[in-house]
Amino acid sequence: MVDNVGGSSSCNGGENREQERLLPIANVGRIMKQILPGNAKISKESKETMQECVSEFISFVTSEASEKCRKERRKTVNGDDICWALGSLGFDDYADPLRRFLHRYRELEVDRSTNHPEDSP
Repeated sequence: MVDNVGGSSSCNGGENREQERLLPIANVGRIMKQILPGNAKISKESKETMQECVSEFISFVTSEASEKCRKERRKTVNGDDICWALGSLGFDDYADPLRRFLHRYRELEVDRSTNHPEDSP
């Protein structure tokens, strides 16, 4: 293995890859503020910690869903796969509401495409 001695590009490249893996911190902060009282302050460290946690959780669930798809020789992970993965990993408290949301979302998409066919792709 050869290190990139003298070049700082490997550090920046690694940092960029790390940032690509994480949810945008502004979005994480916005979601955190929604649950807190209006006068609450959130430290940068708290936002960064939550950013890492939620990004890892999403990666964990997506990996499980992706593995299911791989075993079924499919290339596309869909919402049902994510719901299955949540249940499979023991997150039933999240899986059931997400299934209901996904079902409702799909109903609304059908209604939208039926009522406004010009808006559909």
